Amino acid sequence: MKRLNTTDPGFEADFAALLNQARETTSNVGDVVAAIIADIRARGDEALCDYTTRFDRMPITPDRLRITEAEIEQATASVPAELLEALDIAARRIEIFHRAQLPQDLRMDDPEGLTLGMRWNALDAVGIYVPGGKAAYPSSVLMNAIPARAAGVARIAMCVPTPDGVLNPLVLAAARRAGVSEIYRVGGAQAVAALAWGTATIAPVDRIVGPGNAYVAEAKRQVFGRVGIDSIAGPSEVVVLADAGQDPRRIAVDLLAQAEHGEDSQSILITDSARQAEAVARAVEAEIPTLPRAAIAGAAWRDYGAIITVSDWEEGTALVDRLAPEHLQIMTAEPEALFARIRHAGAAFLGAFSPEAVGDYVAGPNHVLPTGRTARFASGLSVFDFLKRTTWLSATPAGLSRVGPAAIALAEAEGLQAHARSIALRLNRPN
Repeated sequence: MKRLNTTDPGFEADFAALLNQARETTSNVGDVVAAIIADIRARGDEALCDYTTRFDRMPITPDRLRITEAEIEQATASVPAELLEALDIAARRIEIFHRAQLPQDLRMDDPEGLTLGMRWNALDAVGIYVPGGKAAYPSSVLMNAIPARAAGVARIAMCVPTPDGVLNPLVLAAARRAGVSEIYRVGGAQAVAALAWGTATIAPVDRIVGPGNAYVAEAKRQVFGRVGIDSIAGPSEVVVLADAGQDPRRIAVDLLAQAEHGEDSQSILITDSARQAEAVARAVEAEIPTLPRAAIAGAAWRDYGAIITVSDWEEGTALVDRLAPEHLQIMTAEPEALFARIRHAGAAFLGAFSPEAVGDYVAGPNHVLPTGRTARFASGLSVFDFLKRTTWLSATPAGLSRVGPAAIALAEAEGLQAHARSIALRLNRPN
């Protein structure tokens, strides 16, 4: 774990090194993924079944690719009632928040006599990738599918690997609650390829969203352009701003809640109190051995964790903007005042009773967020990822006569005579 202080002579170099740490996978899987995509395009369901047999240890035929309603019903019935209730609470809150985001169409009449507008439409079909096996996250099903449904997407297709044929009941229950149209027991780059290009069994979609391993991420990168994607997600991260008045153990657990995601996760504390920095460092070390994922959280904290002591919050907020974290927790006396000074964060959690973990599940805003400093230019998943906008205009003869001459002049300056002529003909101008 790194200890930095803005008053140290070498702080700027040390902070730059922290910013430039390479946490993303360095495995070169591009060629392997390209071959899988090409094979799915060439052989369709046959290739999909071959890869599922090979990678998930589950021999399968095309008629078994889609998970049946009876299987979904049976899996859902096996989920304890309290978990179904928790899913329902989370789904309801996520849906309310995302429906509130829906934009209004635009129509305006300008002074020259043109009517201009912008219309929003939902995508026709969306594909959701859901990790399977040990990394099964029903919360991600809700976070990816519910915004699509709120946007008005008619068809939501989900791919989830089922290693050794094991279905995760809670994932299937979440898919049913979220309004997923169809579910397929396939994963990996082959699932992304099938969603993008289609097979005899799986119809193609317009956008693919959802997390996955390095092969899934690379497949999304390679099919982009054929379909839209949400992002190429990297390791998870959190920055916690905390003053001297906060409970060190709460801060420590909040840092470790991010670290337990994976050995490449990053947790950073920024504080204006040297005493708090020491207290949190001790609390983290005391807490790690008590966690079931102690090895993972400990490795992440050791390799990528950091505690930064600042002289004041002007320094602290400036560092946050340079980090542009996926998650930002502000645990200070006046969190909203500090948040107002910060421009770059995927999602913010304000106050001592707003841990990031509540946002992962039930708060309502989306937990699919930009990582790796991409919050400088990217946003979290929302209904806007499942909508597209079309602009339109309607001009009267009088309106065209007012603005048309300028368009003719610009078209002729660009050497596009047919452009100029298409307007001039309507204005009865000489050739």
